[in-house]
Amino acid sequence: MSLGSKLRNLREQRGISQKELASRLKIPNQNVSNYERNFRQPDYDTLKKFANFFQVSTDYLLGVDNNQNPVDKEEEEFLAFANDPELEVWYKELPKTDEERLRRLRKVWEALKDDE
Repeated sequence: MSLGSKLRNLREQRGISQKELASRLKIPNQNVSNYERNFRQPDYDTLKKFANFFQVSTDYLLGVDNNQNPVDKEEEEFLAFANDPELEVWYKELPKTDEERLRRLRKVWEALKDDE
């Protein structure tokens, strides 16, 4: 899968437009379009912005590693916590975007973990 296809898939998985992604990364909208269509390649700093935003490695984006989301033990614990249906009552009112919901939920999880 090409870099452009990966970027498009990651963006669509999060349900955001090219324009919104460009705005969040502070890059021109046309650049996002060109990257997704493989007309241009992002420079190193922009590639890092994409990796950080989508929480994947640059190796994944470049095709060096096929594992989209390498997960460490702490991340695995958090994901188990975040996906527990019994806990939904605590965070169902958070903003609907996965990114924002998970960011806030992670803060709650870290606070609970620190109390152990």
